[in-house]
Amino acid sequence: MSSKKPTIGNTLQARCAKCRKITSHTIVAMIEELPTEVQCNVCKHPSVAKKLVVRRPVDPHKSEREEWATLRPGMDTSRATEYSMTAAYKKKALLNHPIFGLGLVQRVTGPQKMVVLFAEGEKIMRCH
Repeated sequence: MSSKKPTIGNTLQARCAKCRKITSHTIVAMIEELPTEVQCNVCKHPSVAKKLVVRRPVDPHKSEREEWATLRPGMDTSRATEYSMTAAYKKKALLNHPIFGLGLVQRVTGPQKMVVLFAEGEKIMRCH
């Protein structure tokens, strides 16, 4: 549901008692600014609107950015090497990527792969 006020005919996500899952519902009746009756768009089952829940978008990289903010002050940028796909890296190595900027190797995950923490979040990078 968007941040606009709900009106009759708008759709919202709600749990359908008949389908037993979250589906799209159309608002059928309202009292003041709250929907009181909705209809499932899948099975057409009418139901009384209970508590309206607005889901906020989740930022998947928030914790990674917070971790970066705590680690960044202690990094010696002069130690950073230029990133190369053919170079070998170890955990906690600093690298300088041409697009993502300064990064810290979190772990080497397998042959030719590593997880690097950048200011905008973790990225899986190729290495040797």
